Amino acid sequence: MMRITDHPILEDLEKRPVTITFNGMDYQAYEGESIAAALLANHIRVLRYSEKNREPRGIYCGIGHCYECRVTVDGKRSVRACITNVRDQMCIESQDGDDS
Repeated sequence: MMRITDHPILEDLEKRPVTITFNGMDYQAYEGESIAAALLANHIRVLRYSEKNREPRGIYCGIGHCYECRVTVDGKRSVRACITNVRDQMCIESQDGDDS
């Protein structure tokens, strides 16, 4: 995984591991991190496909402004992965089609 767990200035970065599901597969995440961070750490870059041309979309701004990272979380559509924290047993799915 691609996580920083030890830093010379910051506190201990180890957090409690949790399990999330993305498109039917289980992944490890850490309590307190965003969905986007957890998926990136698990080498997942594409979160959805654009409505018009079906082009891959992922993390762009990372601060909730662009809406490129929209996913479906526990049945709720258009959740921004970059500003939503994971929780244990969260079910995340790629979002396709008209997701306004």
